[in-house]
Amino acid sequence: MPHRSLLPEAVERYVAELSAGERETQPVRRLRDETARMRNGGMQIGADQAALLALLVRTIGARRALEVGTFTGYSALAVALALPADGRLVCCDVSDEWTSIARHHWREAGVDGKIELRLAPAKQTLETLLRDPGPGSFDFAFVDADKAGYDGYYEQCLKLVRPGGLVAFDNTLWSGRVADPADREEDTVALRALNAKAHRDARVDACLLTVGDGVLLVRRR
Repeated sequence: MPHRSLLPEAVERYVAELSAGERETQPVRRLRDETARMRNGGMQIGADQAALLALLVRTIGARRALEVGTFTGYSALAVALALPADGRLVCCDVSDEWTSIARHHWREAGVDGKIELRLAPAKQTLETLLRDPGPGSFDFAFVDADKAGYDGYYEQCLKLVRPGGLVAFDNTLWSGRVADPADREEDTVALRALNAKAHRDARVDACLLTVGDGVLLVRRR
């Protein structure tokens, strides 16, 4: 399992084991394990974060969800399983290679009918969704894509989720680099700016969580 949080490795492993536990179905475990062995496996969220996303979806009674950045589909699978039978998840990604793995495991888990995958630049897909079905059409969104694009995704997702809806952003601690003002790398600067923006934004309630590599959670007012 790639080490992805600021916690000591033994603590992260302990949390992951409890987060997955006996409730994790075989299709979910197979996808998580398969991805972890890949060369880019560190891009996958951890079991604790998947459990958090599923809990948030269930807590707000989400029926329509959105994901920006799907990779091999583990986070999408966690969200889709938490949605009701008539729920719908729209996934935005540009890689047919990675999402082909996702589609296989979604079918195996029996949730492929809930998921609509759109292979195109996310900004373009989100603009299309703003036209149809329109603003306020989603209950929940999860963003785990190019960090330099986070501010744009923030603005688009805030329009797409309803009042009371949630948007979660991954990697917002960036291995702790956001706390180092001397780090001026493009992605670090973008994430640091987003965290500060959400903290000041009167349109949302915001909370920066130390789950995994950091999760910025915002609730549209």
